[in-house]
Amino acid sequence: MNMDNLFDLTNKVAVVTGAGGALGGAAARYLGAQGVTVVCVGRTANTIESTSRAINNSGGISLPLPGDVLQENSMQEIKERIMSEYGQLDILLNAAGGNQPGAVVSPDQSFFDMSIDAFQQVTDLNLKGTVLPSLILGKIMADQNKGSIVNYSSMAVPRAITRVAGYSASKAGAENFTRWMAVEMAHKLGEGIRVNAVAPGFFIGDQNRALLTNPDGSLTSRGAAIVRNTPFGRFGEPEELNGAIHYLCSDASHFVTGIVIPVDGGFSAFSGV
Repeated sequence: MNMDNLFDLTNKVAVVTGAGGALGGAAARYLGAQGVTVVCVGRTANTIESTSRAINNSGGISLPLPGDVLQENSMQEIKERIMSEYGQLDILLNAAGGNQPGAVVSPDQSFFDMSIDAFQQVTDLNLKGTVLPSLILGKIMADQNKGSIVNYSSMAVPRAITRVAGYSASKAGAENFTRWMAVEMAHKLGEGIRVNAVAPGFFIGDQNRALLTNPDGSLTSRGAAIVRNTPFGRFGEPEELNGAIHYLCSDASHFVTGIVIPVDGGFSAFSGV
């Protein structure tokens, strides 16, 4: 542990899955600015290449590796590439995740109209997409007995958020897995590997923009309801997650494992009245 600078991240190597998305991309760029070598992982090559290019153009070091967090062979290939290029892995951010319309119950539908196939796909992305990278890339950390895994939970876990049935259930599973893996690593491997999560409040990205805002930029009824129930009175900015992520990745959280940090503008604290 670096007692002189608990927040120092220089010379660490990180994998960020979902690095082409709004939240994953912001985290990857931030870590790159802190002296972390960032491996950007995602299914869409041009989006992760864009994130990686932004890091490199700003003086950081980044490598884009197209990969699928749901495919074991893909994750094994990324593991081998990381070991051949860097020989270490210090940080894993499991930012890959999302939703799809078939697993959402719209206002003119009931639960019984939901597609179970879409529900399964969303569950795979948010839960299996967290477990599989942790299983394969976490083995590097186990072998070196050092590392920090940061997962992504959601405000849909502690509170019932209408409509998003598949997303809510799968993020609840990912949060439970975070606590389970934290205990498992501590019991079996000691204090070298820490597993925690952040729980973002409401941030606008490509996946939910049409759900929360109208084409003219005004709020939809759902967007307005969210803002009313967020004491800060606004949506979050992706960069506002970086402080919590930095803390969980650094020696400042050396005695911290199995926790979930809300970054939500007070949404989880507010009763609505």
